[in-house]
Amino acid sequence: MQVKLCLLPSAIAELFVQATYSGHLTLADRYGLLAALLEESLTDDERFSIDRLIRAICRGTLTISNEISTVQG
Repeated sequence: MQVKLCLLPSAIAELFVQATYSGHLTLADRYGLLAALLEESLTDDERFSIDRLIRAICRGTLTISNEISTVQG
């Protein structure tokens, strides 16, 4: 049985802004990116945003966090 993934229309853009602002890419963010890439229906802008996130990690301006979320409760 194959599960159909449906991204929110602005999910990648919001993830990009949040990760850029916080400087961290959380575990939930990474799973969201994985789901988006597996869906194979990304726009060119969404792919460009994901590429920029990957470059930021390689440069060290964005860190990978094992926290589930950066939301403070």
